[in-house]
Amino acid sequence: MTATHDLAGFQLASPHRPAVVVDASTADDVVAAVREAAEGGQAVGVQATGHGRSVAIDGGVLINTAGMAQVSVDPDTRVARAEAGARWGDVVAAAAKHGLAPLNGSAPTVGVVGYTLGGGLGLLARQYGYAADHVRAVEIVTADGQERRVTATEDADLFWALRGAGANFGVVTAIEIDLVPLDRLYGGTLIFDTDQIPAVIDAYRTWTRTVPEQLTSSLITLPMPDIPQIPEPIRGRFVARVHVAYTGDAATGEQLVEPLRAVGPRLIDSLGDLPYTESHTIYNEPTMPHAYIGDNRRLRELDPAMLNEIFAISGPDAPVMCVVDIRHLGAAASREPGVPNAVHRDDSPYLLRILSPFSAEDADQVAEVHRRFFAAAQPWATGRALNFVYRPGASATETELREIYGDAGYDRLRALKARYDPANLFRINHNIVP
Repeated sequence: MTATHDLAGFQLASPHRPAVVVDASTADDVVAAVREAAEGGQAVGVQATGHGRSVAIDGGVLINTAGMAQVSVDPDTRVARAEAGARWGDVVAAAAKHGLAPLNGSAPTVGVVGYTLGGGLGLLARQYGYAADHVRAVEIVTADGQERRVTATEDADLFWALRGAGANFGVVTAIEIDLVPLDRLYGGTLIFDTDQIPAVIDAYRTWTRTVPEQLTSSLITLPMPDIPQIPEPIRGRFVARVHVAYTGDAATGEQLVEPLRAVGPRLIDSLGDLPYTESHTIYNEPTMPHAYIGDNRRLRELDPAMLNEIFAISGPDAPVMCVVDIRHLGAAASREPGVPNAVHRDDSPYLLRILSPFSAEDADQVAEVHRRFFAAAQPWATGRALNFVYRPGASATETELREIYGDAGYDRLRALKARYDPANLFRINHNIVP
């Protein structure tokens, strides 16, 4: 254990300032750290890899699990085991050797465990559901300092809770997840210029009502920086990006996206057949740490008037930078999995997100733009998704947590929290208070 005064992660808006940092390389290190923290009544936070949580620790014990990053794949059972510090890029590469793929997200640098514990809404969500739906086992150290291997038959209530709210119940040291037989997909990005955005949004709204569940997509509007690292056709422009991942054959994929291409010329059109190891190029997300704030709502429909209003609020005339993301849900993302979990789902076919760079100087202005944005969407809102609540430094409120888990789910989680962590040792997260 070593003392520290400042420790930043990917989310620079809320750096950690723990009293003690534990660089764990084994589960035994985690056990020792949790027991010592419990004896001293100190809060426990976890920093693994990837993008991490936005809730910061001030004092207490921070367990860094980056040194626990082993990944193994059993091709016969189609199961991968990933330690707490593993990233999705590691699992994708290991699974690809056997013609398999995990249910990863859009960025290879995201940590496997944090993403999955929060639900995990990924590239193939409409076909396969959430990553949490495909967990076989969780290895965890709970607040009593005990190692547990939690499955559908061993600690079944805890298994339900971990798959959707896991950061509240202990320090996960490894996770076992199902893989799917997939080595390629049809995917990429269509990028349209500013004046085409209203037509793109309208076409996307109509198009998503028709596509099969093997196709998962999103529509993003954002300003592209005017810097050399950005491809010249889109540099300095406000654009709409449609991201597509389709597991069927490329010829059918070409037919399916024709209504989007019919909108007009594209600044960039990268759609084509991809090895799954290149699936991260669909979104091509930034890898450098930065400060950001964001939130989301599930929507029961994409009302045209609402879409016009939110684009007026967040588009090229917005006073702050806004990245707006509309993700197509439904299909498997709306169905209950064979082994239920804490991820709340309904038949809402869309998820609406907004994200902005964060700094103390423009915090009030960003907050006001986001407030207006979600006020415009509220008549169609049905809830939130945990993994996309980016709240620098602070936990979601009880009202917000009920929107994430539903009333029945939240009440069940509170009861389980009182059983497994009555002292709320694990509170450096979007905290469920026992």
